[in-house]
Amino acid sequence: MPFFVVTIALPVPLRRLFDYLPANTETADRYQPGQRARVRFGSQLLTGIVITTSEQTDVPHDKLKPLLQRLDDQPLVDQHTLALCQWLAGYYHHSLGEVLELALPTMLRRGCELTEADEKVWEKQSSSTTPELKGVKQQSLWQLFQQQPQWPHKALTTRGFTLAQLKRLAELGLIQESEQLPAPAMAEHITAPLPLNSEQQKGVDAIRAHLGSFKPCLLEGVTGSGKTEVYLQLIAAALQDNRQVLVLVPEIGLTPQTVGRFRARFNVPVALLHSGLNDRERLQGWRQCREGAARILIGTRSAVFTPLPDLGLIILDEEHDASFKQQDGLRYSARDFALVRGHKAQVPVLLGSATPSLETLHNALTGKYLHLKLLRRAGNAKPPAMKLHSILHQPLTAGFAQPVLAKMQQHLRNGKQVLVFINRRGFAPLLACQQCGWMAECRRCDARLTLHQYPAHLHCHHCDFQQGIPAHCPDCHSPKIEAVGQGTERIEQQLEQLFPDFPIRRVDRDSVRTKQAFDALFDEIHNGGPCILVGTQMLAKGHHFPDVTMVTILDSDAGLFSADFRGMEHSAQLILQVAGRAGRAESPGEVWIQTLYADHPQLNLLLDSGYHALALSMLQERNAQQLPPYSFMALLRAECEDRHLAQQFLQQARGFIQELQRQHHQYHDHQGLKLQQEGVNLLGPFPAIMERRAGRFRHQLQLYAKERASLHRVAATLVQFLEQQKGFNKVRWHLDIDPLDTL
Repeated sequence: MPFFVVTIALPVPLRRLFDYLPANTETADRYQPGQRARVRFGSQLLTGIVITTSEQTDVPHDKLKPLLQRLDDQPLVDQHTLALCQWLAGYYHHSLGEVLELALPTMLRRGCELTEADEKVWEKQSSSTTPELKGVKQQSLWQLFQQQPQWPHKALTTRGFTLAQLKRLAELGLIQESEQLPAPAMAEHITAPLPLNSEQQKGVDAIRAHLGSFKPCLLEGVTGSGKTEVYLQLIAAALQDNRQVLVLVPEIGLTPQTVGRFRARFNVPVALLHSGLNDRERLQGWRQCREGAARILIGTRSAVFTPLPDLGLIILDEEHDASFKQQDGLRYSARDFALVRGHKAQVPVLLGSATPSLETLHNALTGKYLHLKLLRRAGNAKPPAMKLHSILHQPLTAGFAQPVLAKMQQHLRNGKQVLVFINRRGFAPLLACQQCGWMAECRRCDARLTLHQYPAHLHCHHCDFQQGIPAHCPDCHSPKIEAVGQGTERIEQQLEQLFPDFPIRRVDRDSVRTKQAFDALFDEIHNGGPCILVGTQMLAKGHHFPDVTMVTILDSDAGLFSADFRGMEHSAQLILQVAGRAGRAESPGEVWIQTLYADHPQLNLLLDSGYHALALSMLQERNAQQLPPYSFMALLRAECEDRHLAQQFLQQARGFIQELQRQHHQYHDHQGLKLQQEGVNLLGPFPAIMERRAGRFRHQLQLYAKERASLHRVAATLVQFLEQQKGFNKVRWHLDIDPLDTL
């Protein structure tokens, strides 16, 4: 039998593939790219993905280990997904094995069979005789099968039927038990499409013209302009062509709301994928999509990897949202990957946002993307009136200016709801001693501990360190320690005293920890009646509150003077997303923004001329400074318990890049060639804004290049160099391509 090896991608950080001998006496034709295989890697047992087979290897024959088991007879990862993952690994300079691991549900990563997604179902059998059933329960059970011939076991037990009752019907030959993949949920009643205004109709027609070919599109629509209705009518067009649709949303919190609306609109199975599901549910959703049973997939970031053999349209809602960018491990952008996937599949990709990222807006303005605008709210809803209210040298009551409190009272008396936004969880951001100035600080981070009262404790929101609240100052033993500043808990408590006649509803990660709590709270809000909603970003993103007519934004100044060049962009997006919750129905809305910098030019430009005008101004600034999107950026981060070791690691990286570029220039000079691309500019190394986090010192080196190819040429060589460095095993490092966060 001819000698051959199986090349496998393993979920390890090493950026290379690994050769193994085939299991038993199998032939090369038994191995196909995309199959899973179990192998021994050092002391670990890992599940890898077959990439290829070959009769040649650089590894000595006696060093090759045998495969332990080939898990699949047919490829689990199709060629299309495999090619996409190879592109992703190359672009982000990451291990292909770790990329492929991310593309599979957890159960498949562990080596489970596809059939483990199956569930017990009961199916009605054809019977010519009328059954004689004893008892009301058995008769009720049989009536269900008269209405619907197949029922999942779980659905029947939820309705109160027992296994004994089911087995009795099975003994009579009326029903039969089997194991199969459950079908995605569908709505019982379908709602009709809404009429489109001229702007919406123009957008639908423009994108429909590109169904069947790749076309990136930006749908820039003000909050409440009916972007979702545009999505729904485009999905209907794709479904008519018997195609599947991928819809990505930034947050789990938006998913139930979106799913409910989509299921109520289409008489097709809709699958759901997000991190709130258990492993079995995720495998079921993945298989439903892969096998074509689900026609619409709604999911968060990682759903972008899901196989969809009949893919016809990709939609990203709130494309600007930072949640689409993974912030640990493989730092990929689901938005950018969706565009690559759309190009490979030749389907249109629709990016929707009221406040598009500057990168996306730049691509639209330069003609790379189709640019569609929705400038007015759907129906009769009017945009909210926005007002900057200066609190400089002004007396405040519980953090609120008196005119703001008076307006809140007015809206509540009119039977409406008021939303108070403060992007800070907990009771207070600081606990301090009045006597000596001591402040409660995290022992593992360069950060102060946040005071929480429900339950009472001090909490670091960066490393999750927690401790009790001291009764006395640890330094001077004074009992005069007090909370400084405000968080959602304190605002809630103070508003209960200021507005005793109205309910206060707090919405943050502490108050709605489960999906059930989230749904219950939002049902209560949607039932109407005057109340005050207090919350963080969870309230800002995409939710429709028809009775909210006033929004109050506290602490709006946090992003105005950020050390991150994207600080103003993110701040403006957040302000407008929150403001968009006001006046979405018939009643007019207003937004009050409390600020210490009422004369801030960019803040005033945002309110006077809108986000688009501010975005154009910020693009001019970026162009003058040659920052993204007018350059391409990578960030090399290093962290270590030894500050100097992290600094030394990055200094070596900087020195290597400089030497690499010097040799590159010398070669071109020697050959008499002109450099086609500018080199890479370096900034750093320097400490992160929060230098110490979770006990580790964090430093970074920024890389900028005018051309994308120049950046990736240097990055690829740099990664190889860093992997070979000795003496830095205590340093954690990663290369972040197109980073969203430079702090």
